[in-house]
Amino acid sequence: MDFILVLIYLCYNRPMKTIYLIRHAKSDWNDFNIVDAKRGLSERGKRDIPLMAKELHEKNIKPDLIISSSSKRTKLTVEGLLKELDYSIKIIYDDELYLANPKTILSIIKNINDKHKSIFIVGHNPGITDFANLMSDANIENVPTLGIVALKCPLQSWKDCGYHDAKIEFFIYPKIFKE
Repeated sequence: MDFILVLIYLCYNRPMKTIYLIRHAKSDWNDFNIVDAKRGLSERGKRDIPLMAKELHEKNIKPDLIISSSSKRTKLTVEGLLKELDYSIKIIYDDELYLANPKTILSIIKNINDKHKSIFIVGHNPGITDFANLMSDANIENVPTLGIVALKCPLQSWKDCGYHDAKIEFFIYPKIFKE
């Protein structure tokens, strides 16, 4: 009987880490002469930020750390979400996340301090979509702009993070709240 209780305890009390993969809000394509990394947000992108911030607030989500691509559109997305949520959280802008592939994203995650239990990774496609699919049993065709994929990982340490370790908690994006 004690063995069964220990198993139940271990199953329900395993250390968990949570990754929120966030694709930047819709970018502005009005100026074709601007370098890609310097593009800002479109009006639609700006309008979607309060909508998705509201969803994060209703789910009571507050990360311990945010790691974002250093592009202008990801910075504006992060700043907009934090302003709407009235959060003050450490943000790391990482040049390596700009158009990063899944291997790079995983490498960045493996180097996170274990005191952080919940993180936002803010980046670009196709890396965000590919990473979500490799981390879980998901079959997401495309994470749209300002889409958020929540991944629960049964980890003690971020160093142990690996592909196929996570379960999707939710996948949301602006369009599903507009219909």
